[in-house]
Amino acid sequence: MANAKLSQPDNLIDYGSGIQLGMHTDNWRVLSGSFDQAVESAVENKLNFIEFGVTDGQNFIQGLGYDPSQPVDIDEMQLKRSLDKHGIRVSQIDCGYPLTGQKGAVYGVPYVWRGIRMAHLLGCPYVDSTDGASKPVGWSDELTIQQWKLNIRLVLERAESFKVGINLEPHGPFTNNLELIVSLLKEFDSPWLGVNFDTGNAFIAGHDPLTYLKAIRPWLKHVHCKDVPKEMAEASRGEETGIASSEVSIGKGANADNIKACIGYLTETKWDGVFSVETLGTPGNINDSVTWLRSVIANASK
Repeated sequence: MANAKLSQPDNLIDYGSGIQLGMHTDNWRVLSGSFDQAVESAVENKLNFIEFGVTDGQNFIQGLGYDPSQPVDIDEMQLKRSLDKHGIRVSQIDCGYPLTGQKGAVYGVPYVWRGIRMAHLLGCPYVDSTDGASKPVGWSDELTIQQWKLNIRLVLERAESFKVGINLEPHGPFTNNLELIVSLLKEFDSPWLGVNFDTGNAFIAGHDPLTYLKAIRPWLKHVHCKDVPKEMAEASRGEETGIASSEVSIGKGANADNIKACIGYLTETKWDGVFSVETLGTPGNINDSVTWLRSVIANASK
């Protein structure tokens, strides 16, 4: 199989060889942590990449420093200069508002458009999107998929104009339909449309993560790496389509062996890209997750 790096558009940043580690600032959301706290943790754990979500405007939670996302009306150049000082790059901007249904058309498309512009200014290669946790009420699957494809086409036009890739993430009933997502990727056949694979979402939805990963490997651009607490796996696997993050550190949950298998496969197939850590943002959780992942990646490369 071809190296994914060779299939990326020429303008995208060079991740270096093999799997690189980053993390999502959303790890601090349930802790009411700030974006700056997340950046400090990345520096402490010697991570060169971060990912963050965006809000469509300002709110008091953000203003008080209790929200780790960034508003779309920030000074992107100031943010870039600040991150550059720490040697940190943005691997992806999370614009995961659902692109399915009527809300996807009215709210999701403009939201992703604004994320694309922000990514372009920051030198970030990707924006992440998905379908939503549930199917739109009152819409047939056929109508939903038709509208979803139209919405994807609209954001792809903007993505190509700004030279920023769009990554679809398994997080809902349509993106977790493996046959459907592969057929959609083949139908668009666009270098600007890829996949942000999520180890935890695929697992909790009932997939074998490695099987899902192998199916979407030609389009893989970015990874959300999260484990799943054993109690959650026993209670919810096959019933949910995604989870926000893992409450246990990566390597200590029910998904650890699957993550190892995915890392082994991606190392074997010479994939270059970022594993964005998604776990509760406590110092212990972040450090344990990064330490475990570094060990697994190193062993896979031997």
